[in-house]
Amino acid sequence: MSNAFRRVLGFAKREAVLALSLGLALLSALLVPPDPQYLGYIDFDTLALLFSLMAVVRALQQQGVFLLLGGRLLGSAGSTRSLTLALVMLPFFLSMVITNDVALITFVPFTLGVLRSAGREELAVRVVVLQTLGANLGSMLTPMGNPQNLYLFGLSGIGFWGLVGLMSPYVLASGAALALLSCLGPSSPVPSPELPAAVWSGKRLALCGCGLALCLLALFGVLPPVGVAAAVVAFLLLADRQLLREVDYPLLGTFAALFVFTGNLSRLESFRTLLEKVLEGHVELAAVLASQVISNVPAALLLSGFTSSWRELIVGCNLGGLGTLIASMASLISFRFMAAAHPGRTRAYLLQFTLLNLLLLGLLLGLGALLGQAAL
Repeated sequence: MSNAFRRVLGFAKREAVLALSLGLALLSALLVPPDPQYLGYIDFDTLALLFSLMAVVRALQQQGVFLLLGGRLLGSAGSTRSLTLALVMLPFFLSMVITNDVALITFVPFTLGVLRSAGREELAVRVVVLQTLGANLGSMLTPMGNPQNLYLFGLSGIGFWGLVGLMSPYVLASGAALALLSCLGPSSPVPSPELPAAVWSGKRLALCGCGLALCLLALFGVLPPVGVAAAVVAFLLLADRQLLREVDYPLLGTFAALFVFTGNLSRLESFRTLLEKVLEGHVELAAVLASQVISNVPAALLLSGFTSSWRELIVGCNLGGLGTLIASMASLISFRFMAAAHPGRTRAYLLQFTLLNLLLLGLLLGLGALLGQAAL
């Protein structure tokens, strides 16, 4: 096996979704040869805003802001029940602002360390499963909560409060269900866990605040997203090139490749007609089912080219993040941390993860059906 092939194989294993997206884009290019229309496929505003948000949130994460918030909240947790509730609600609420991926990257290792220091590692599987659910469910509420919301928010023109109003019944029901699940079972006292010290710079925090304000202005259409991204790049080139390297470029590449793939498919009249017929009256269910196989971000990009039922697509792609381990790629983050910390408990983790995901997916689909009936 050649070194080049090994590198390609290693890349495909590390970035499976990006590799699949690139493969689909290349296959579609065989059916629709590259031409000037390809540039029209790319939603540069979405990519620019996603880049800017990832850079700013990464900077806030480096400053330890989220860990400090977590530490303050856990300071009053004196029992396993209150500790579990606090650890689950942290990613649920913060994912609304910092994305589900960043919430899990921040709080799953934090949680594993807290449970270790409190001598309650037997809670790890249950707590991390609930945290993963919390991040995926809380992030449904806002455009910046997850990548598919950011994309569909810009494409649909639904508006910030329109999206919040659409998803709030699901998020409220999810929060209540997670709180109940967190408080089930016996409760026993726990010692105060050792918490990591948060170290920050007031100047850097102020700059992060300015960056976040610029992102929000771009989100609300006051500033051009591409201009904001250019300003962020210029600043980081001068002030923090390391942070510039830490942005999730594979996610941006996945979006770009899927834009090409869906753009090419939309130019194939027979495929377009077939998919539009399949989606007619079944957009939400199709989005949920597609997410189980290809995850909800690619499902949003794929289906958005063949329907204008934006509300159903937004709900379907958000609820589609529940179910299988790959339904939301953020779920893989938690699994990797758990597999590294507790390799002997991965089967128990997957079992609990799948059962609770299916339980909540069924609950929220039922809620959606009731809301649909009430609207008639």
